[in-house]
Amino acid sequence: MASEQLRVLAVTNIWPVGDSFRGIFVKEQVEALRRLGVHVDVEVVAQNRGKADYFLAAQRVRRKVRRGRYDVVHAHYGMSAFSARFAPGVPKVLSLYGSDINVSWQRAFTRFGAKDVAARIYVSQNLADNAGDPGGHVIADGVDFKLFAPGDRSGARARFGIAKGESAILFGGHPANEVKGYDVFSDVLQELRSRGRNVRELLIVGQNQPRSEVPRKFDAADVLLFTSRKGSEGSPSVLKEAAVMGLPIVSVNVGDAAKVLAGVTHSEVVDFPEPWGDDEARAKLIRLLADRVADVLSAAERSNGRELHSSLSSERVAGQIVEVYRKVLQRNG
Repeated sequence: MASEQLRVLAVTNIWPVGDSFRGIFVKEQVEALRRLGVHVDVEVVAQNRGKADYFLAAQRVRRKVRRGRYDVVHAHYGMSAFSARFAPGVPKVLSLYGSDINVSWQRAFTRFGAKDVAARIYVSQNLADNAGDPGGHVIADGVDFKLFAPGDRSGARARFGIAKGESAILFGGHPANEVKGYDVFSDVLQELRSRGRNVRELLIVGQNQPRSEVPRKFDAADVLLFTSRKGSEGSPSVLKEAAVMGLPIVSVNVGDAAKVLAGVTHSEVVDFPEPWGDDEARAKLIRLLADRVADVLSAAERSNGRELHSSLSSERVAGQIVEVYRKVLQRNG
């Protein structure tokens, strides 16, 4: 079946609303599929409606499937699979992103909803391994190379008020999201200041900020410091976006960070000290991260990430998703 003939219903509980970028990778995957000629409709579940909507959305999905003549229902995030499960007569594909496998109560909900899905897509091999699923597909989220293209660094730094001689350290999440580890990020900056470094934070999020502003923050920053909690993350999009922008990265070892940064110059992955969990281990992590950030700042070079990760273009990734759809339809044909 040619991609232009495919009709897909995407069901997701992560979708950007207002100035939030939550679920932006799902939206951008949908847009990339549409550019390939796939007809994609979207049903957003839960989010601002509360958890009861997982049950109510099952009825909406069922009605849409009956009217829409869809070839595939593609659930994004494990908890969305429940809402998609009861759609009649259409094969289901499920994409899994991180907490839906790594957080125990979400994993249980995911397993219930994922019964009878025709294919599972994991955004990293680590996530597939954690799920104990050797039959799953591993396809990382793509990056829009046209949007994430390096621009004028000096203009971007002036735009965000970064002074001459000041190093901008980018935080790649929302400070209020506890999983992203803003407390660790802040402590690393304080450690750098205690060593005489003139550093300031730059937040990737902003009120009423358009998506087009994000690449300019990558231009303005000197390094991305990624500090998510141990055991969190699947395949953080911000790491791939930063790499494609040539921004050096220092990241804790979560998700597929080690794979994304393998071979990327002026970038480092820092393991969590063992045993992990006490104040001493946390303090050691702060020092290790500060050491690596200081190394990057001293080098004052951009990375080779764009050349290294050309396979992550959103169009190539969308093509891999289409191939999964085709295989599912062949098996169910």
